[in-house]
Amino acid sequence: MVSGQDAKKAEVAKLKKLIKDSPIVGIVNMQNLPMAQLQRMRKKLRDDLTLYMSKKRLIRLALQGLAKDKKDIEKLDSHMKGMPALMLTKENPFRLYAIIQKNKSKAAAKAGQEAPNDIIVSAGPTPFAPGPIISELGAFGLKTKVTDGKIEIIKDHVIAKEGDVITPELSSLLTRLGIEPMEVGLDLVAIYEDGEIYKKDILAIDEKEYFNNFVQAETWAFNLAMDAGILNSKTTELLIQKAFRSSKAVAIEGNIMNDVTTNEILAKAEREMKEVEKNVDFSKVPEPKAEEPKEEAKTEEKPAEATAEEPKEEATEEKSE
Repeated sequence: MVSGQDAKKAEVAKLKKLIKDSPIVGIVNMQNLPMAQLQRMRKKLRDDLTLYMSKKRLIRLALQGLAKDKKDIEKLDSHMKGMPALMLTKENPFRLYAIIQKNKSKAAAKAGQEAPNDIIVSAGPTPFAPGPIISELGAFGLKTKVTDGKIEIIKDHVIAKEGDVITPELSSLLTRLGIEPMEVGLDLVAIYEDGEIYKKDILAIDEKEYFNNFVQAETWAFNLAMDAGILNSKTTELLIQKAFRSSKAVAIEGNIMNDVTTNEILAKAEREMKEVEKNVDFSKVPEPKAEEPKEEAKTEEKPAEATAEEPKEEATEEKSE
């Protein structure tokens, strides 16, 4: 007959083997999870993970016993709360968390339960008419006013923080406000992978926002590559087109005629001519005056020079002879 001590040792040994053989180990809080819901979850996720329930103290002993084999695995101990169970899987932690969240359903808060997250009452109208309910809302720190015969909450307010125990009064108020803060399903507290521990606040990724961030990052990278002139499969063609447009614009501005710019330069000249013609009234432009004939320069008359020389005496004498 196996003693209780031996059974505990065997259970710890089994837990250590399960944890050691699994690359990803998670801690799940099974508290307040209906058995029917648990069975549905196990059936639906059996191909993705294995759930193993055991006593908290035995799980703690198994984690501490593997401290040398798995780096920082013992740190999972601090994340055990409620009714812990081991989640063993090879799936990506973020994908696994998304699968678990999609299989959860909302439920009203019951007295004695712990708030899974901060419970916030948003500003806006309520179905309540003025009356004693105003003081009840005020007791939870909610500021109100009366609008069109109904009580309206003025400002968002956290009426319970994560981990707070739900009181009967708070449970009643949340029910009347139509707020269902509880989630029926596996409560994944933390996941261990390669020495790192991811809590649910890290694992809870908005897939739509995550996708939009990738799209935005691609847009920024593309714009940077275009501005810096970096050639790649997406920018090369556009950069060549941009360079062509820039060089063409410079040629047109400088009136450099070629096969590409001639028509546009002529069209530009025509537009400029029409703009001048539109803004100038040629009927008011004075006609150019006729030029007066220039006076010819007067020349001083010089005394006529003697055309014939006086006969020399020697020649006269020769003739008389």
